[in-house]
Amino acid sequence: MAGRRALKAVLIDLSGTLHIEDTAVPGAQDALNRLRQAPVAVKFVTNTTKESKRSLLERLQRLNFNLQENEIFTSLSAARSLLEEKQQRPLLLVEDSALEDFTGINTSEPNAVVIGLAPEHFNYQTLNKAFRMILDGASFIAIHKSRYYKRRDGLALGPGPFVAGLEYATDCKATVVGKPEKTFFTQALSDLGCSPSHAVMIGDDARDDVGGAQNAGMLGILVRTGKYRDGDEDKITPPPHLTCNSFPDAVEHILQNLRGRH
Repeated sequence: MAGRRALKAVLIDLSGTLHIEDTAVPGAQDALNRLRQAPVAVKFVTNTTKESKRSLLERLQRLNFNLQENEIFTSLSAARSLLEEKQQRPLLLVEDSALEDFTGINTSEPNAVVIGLAPEHFNYQTLNKAFRMILDGASFIAIHKSRYYKRRDGLALGPGPFVAGLEYATDCKATVVGKPEKTFFTQALSDLGCSPSHAVMIGDDARDDVGGAQNAGMLGILVRTGKYRDGDEDKITPPPHLTCNSFPDAVEHILQNLRGRH
């Protein structure tokens, strides 16, 4: 697999792949350290809108993961870039802990609705405000449209159902910036100087992680942790390049296939 395609970069999902809230996937730290010894670039790509990049980094470092802030690419970063490019003033429906990633963005008299995962703000009044703004011509940006994710207490609704509800009510399609959008993956790879054909993505979401990466020209490895449910690998076409029990198994596969080249 990797040898044939001269693997140069591995993109790794975070929540559900390396950790679930404050619990690491067993063996994931050691597997990451082993992967770092191989001649490949590593980047962490996440749709998280629950917390800022800084607090996400602190959470992972507390779990003894070896990573740096500049190795994390989030859908919050991608949304911020879009707002800056279009010089828009957003109504930010994200968790308060994620707001610091938008520091310096003008939010007065908003002319754009930006929706992430914001359980505290997903009430009728706030969603109705967003609905009216979109009807009046505000831009509609979804940080991502994931259906659900894995929490300690079980599966939980993602922002996707709320985005879909607003799309239905306004008859207006949101611009999606996170996974599975092709531009998200190409942006994540751009500063690594790596084309999609030389990269692989590891994640627990068949559609957003694996399907998105494969549509962008990468290989995708699905792990059976986090939000994975039996049969997920059959929900995308083409199917995942590989389905593994966990992140350590995915790393083992990559290392085995790299050895032939070095």
